[in-house]
Amino acid sequence: MAQAGREERPPGIGDGRLVSRTREIDDCSFRSFLSTQPVPRVAWAAPDGLELVGGGAAAVVRAEGTDRFDVLRTETGRLFADVDADGPPATRPRVLGGLAFEADHAPAPPWEGFPAALFVLPGVQLTRADDRTWLSVASYGTDATPESVAARLDAVHERIDELPMMRPSGRRPGIAATRRLTTKEEWITSVERAVSSIRDGDLRKVVLATALDASLDASIDVPDTLERLRRTYPDCYRFLVQPTEERGFFGPPPERLVRMDGERVATEALAGSVERGDTPEEDAALARSLEASEKLGHEQALVTDAIRERLEPFGTVSVGEREIKRLSTIQHLRTPISATLDDETHVLDVVEALHPTPAVGGLPPERARTVIRETEPFDRGWYAAPIGWFDAAGDGEFVVGIRSAVAGGRDATLYAGNGIVGDSDPEEEWAELAPKFRPILDELDELDG
Repeated sequence: MAQAGREERPPGIGDGRLVSRTREIDDCSFRSFLSTQPVPRVAWAAPDGLELVGGGAAAVVRAEGTDRFDVLRTETGRLFADVDADGPPATRPRVLGGLAFEADHAPAPPWEGFPAALFVLPGVQLTRADDRTWLSVASYGTDATPESVAARLDAVHERIDELPMMRPSGRRPGIAATRRLTTKEEWITSVERAVSSIRDGDLRKVVLATALDASLDASIDVPDTLERLRRTYPDCYRFLVQPTEERGFFGPPPERLVRMDGERVATEALAGSVERGDTPEEDAALARSLEASEKLGHEQALVTDAIRERLEPFGTVSVGEREIKRLSTIQHLRTPISATLDDETHVLDVVEALHPTPAVGGLPPERARTVIRETEPFDRGWYAAPIGWFDAAGDGEFVVGIRSAVAGGRDATLYAGNGIVGDSDPEEEWAELAPKFRPILDELDELDG
């Protein structure tokens, strides 16, 4: 393991060569493939159609401490220093993973196996893009050769051919009991204290989160749960990072943190939310209330301004028009933001500058993080932190790990948070949390099998 301030390299990262071989295959069930793969398992799906699932590891990069971004850039630079890969651009070697919300995060229940940063180069990967599917096999080391990797590709392809093209989405495990880790009374007290600090000028905004423990009637099947989320939230991202057999972190976050392609950067401010209506008329009325809310508009403006300011050192920033982003159970205020970079930049540079955005942290950033640590009675772990991928060129895409859960066996822990500003009402903020649990909760509860 590579830790901040240490000289040793992660296992497998040194003077080796990265060899990857790819071929187009008939479409198959990504869910079935993922279920048959060894850990670590990773999955990524973007609304624009790119989907990746991988199992096993050709290489793993871990990092701890305050210089974890530096460690990641250095070690993946070594990993990508010598690459022999074929296949179309969509299948190029990438590392997938994420980081904890705090740099000093230490793995502890329910976050066993999740260090402060972890990225995986899958040993076997399926890629779906532009209605085509590819199988890739990768190996890293001093003994990695095109011939040996091509032979593995043949063997893996034979096993893939046996997988079904379609697979039923499976039964929900059912929920035996749930427990909020923050009571309503504790929440109200915390919000009142935060509002007081904001009115005193000590704080401008803070995002307070709560967690919900769910005991399940049966063991969760995470690939099946991800497939159900695909159908329910087709306009959201979907991700899975599962470093061990015991637990995986997954969800359908609506919010892109950053996408970088060459000199172009795209991000967004997503803050302020209301539920969806039961009728078109009610839905439209709720959207109008969202647009008219002075409190939510102020919260959204704080996030937009902070993201713009953090991007400006990298290049020319453009802020788009505010709009409503509608999802299956919730709708948000959204402002698209883009930038053109002045100099060569790694996507991790931008991720480091943006995390945590005021949509999940607060303002001023360090004061907000202090309030979060002093207030929340649980470790956020990887919740609300950057999850995504990047490649040898330093391009990549990250989301904010919200609407998410860490789960395994018959246990799941779900997370939700709300932005608190000067005119926040504690009761209203409590009520606004419930819809944010629903994306995961609905796919665990045995409603109709």
